[in-house]
Amino acid sequence: MTNIKIYHNPDCSKSRATLALLEENGVIPEIIYYLETPPDINELKALLVQLGLGIREILRKSEPEYETLGLDDDSLSDEILFEFLCTHPQLMQRPIVVRGERAILARPPENVLALIGDL
Repeated sequence: MTNIKIYHNPDCSKSRATLALLEENGVIPEIIYYLETPPDINELKALLVQLGLGIREILRKSEPEYETLGLDDDSLSDEILFEFLCTHPQLMQRPIVVRGERAILARPPENVLALIGDL
């Protein structure tokens, strides 16, 4: 099944668990190693539409760069946040799984089951 993508970080236990759940359910997704090939701004914007989330909702506040870059400043525009996320992809919540026009943040990993439930 190649119409499913996972934005994957192999060092993340939630990402590994989500990939395992997909595979256990017969889904072989396209794996996007987003730390190696970060999404561009247009791709991020499209992902947010698919997720139904805002840019701040996919920022990892626990990453050291979040504080270092001052991303908790509410006066920062979305465009600035998109630029930071493109240059610091480790700040993106993971994993994100995309199927067609829909996407989910697989935190917890079991969230992915709703996305693939009708396969």
